[in-house]
Amino acid sequence: MSVLEASEIMKLIPNRYPILFMDRVDELTPGESIVVTKNVTINESFFQGHFPGNPVMPGVLIIEALAQAASILILKSEQFQGQTAYLGAIKRAKFRHIVRPGDALKLHVQFEKQRANMGIVNCQAMVGDQTACKADLTFIVSPTTTD
Repeated sequence: MSVLEASEIMKLIPNRYPILFMDRVDELTPGESIVVTKNVTINESFFQGHFPGNPVMPGVLIIEALAQAASILILKSEQFQGQTAYLGAIKRAKFRHIVRPGDALKLHVQFEKQRANMGIVNCQAMVGDQTACKADLTFIVSPTTTD
């Protein structure tokens, strides 16, 4: 059973279809780690052009999915509830396995360090036992504004 369903995820982060890249949160330890599932389907809008006849999930969208999972982890931490997490940097990104329709992409994110309103997380996207992507992401957390 999941920890958070899609409707609960949308209460935490501003992303919506077609750029919400997670279906459920499977495991969550606030301030420590999170595991999220993204079910990749042929109905994804990006498969229309990437690539016709050979659908592959773009690497930048795998990074975005990891960033969204990291946002949930960060915003479930007590000191950052009700705020917004922004991606500040992507370091050591490596792509090792192609993600295709039908794959269940498991997004693993773990806090490395945090100072004030900034943090670094270690991320890994997996398809089965294959690493699709690894990266370190830096985040900046800011109060949410309603302008």
